[in-house]
Amino acid sequence: MFFACLIGALLMSVTSTIHADDKTSRAEITDTLTQWTADFNAGRVDKLCDLFSRDLRADFRGQPERGYDGQCDLLKQSLGDATRSYSYALAIKEILVWGDVAVVRLTWTLTIRPKDGAEITAIEPGLDVFRKESDGRWRIIRYMAYEE
Repeated sequence: MFFACLIGALLMSVTSTIHADDKTSRAEITDTLTQWTADFNAGRVDKLCDLFSRDLRADFRGQPERGYDGQCDLLKQSLGDATRSYSYALAIKEILVWGDVAVVRLTWTLTIRPKDGAEITAIEPGLDVFRKESDGRWRIIRYMAYEE
């Protein structure tokens, strides 16, 4: 009986530790995505690429696959376009964490405001795979998205 209680207590301890770690990881990922959204909307181009791992593979329906450099170039080019402005809104649907890997289901709402035209809104559901990297930061290593 003593051993059964001891094993039960150990399992509960391990389970609560794993759950607490997952909760912390979900909060860190949420904070990372929220900060990225704020940086994007403020035009802080120098901060945008830090969301992505150097191992990034990005798939957006209808576009060629991009790596880290291609993704960063696209973001910098878009925000450098003086003929329009861009802003994102973020809606996180779910974050699942397994150790140093996490999957995030989310929807981005992109608003494009041409300087001399009507505003355009694009809804972009997606799935991001994060990895906690050696510096302790969560970064996207894979993502898939499409426009509704």
